[in-house]
Amino acid sequence: MTSEPEQQLGVGTQDAFQRLWTPHRMAYIQGENKPTGPGADDGCPFCSIPAKSDEDGLVLRRGELVYAVLNLYPYTGGHLMTVPYRHVADYTDLTVEETAELAELTKQAMTALRTASGAHGFNIGMNQGTVAGAGIAAHLHQHVVPRWGGDTNFMPVVGHTKVLPQLLADTRKMLAEAWPTD
Repeated sequence: MTSEPEQQLGVGTQDAFQRLWTPHRMAYIQGENKPTGPGADDGCPFCSIPAKSDEDGLVLRRGELVYAVLNLYPYTGGHLMTVPYRHVADYTDLTVEETAELAELTKQAMTALRTASGAHGFNIGMNQGTVAGAGIAAHLHQHVVPRWGGDTNFMPVVGHTKVLPQLLADTRKMLAEAWPTD
């Protein structure tokens, strides 16, 4: 099925491209939920999430020193983060106990994602500092991004758009139920 390009007056040069609008991304682009400064009391979302219910905060698991939470702006379905409760920016500033629990929750996250969604692989990592790409540089967080064979398609590559098949609340519930018990 071919169609003529739709006339789009007032939106730039007419071309043959269709538009897929994602206005919800403006919240992220404009810095919604970003801290106003480097301190824990400067609106750090990672400091405020633990005070919320698991459902409202998208929390998957609470440890003694670290918790796991879904990413509000995910790269793929199931993209989560392991985050120390303590407001600390640099990986080298973690205590031995925090480092161990961060690693253990990351392992549990991988198990839960494999169980719940059949993830084939993972991207796991931290962006240390704003210049390294950290969206919230003042509070350390480790990304756990599930991957599947062939999951990169034209949408993120050409369309700069992520297609997520499930609401975050539903993903949180599914992963929380699949989380391994201690």
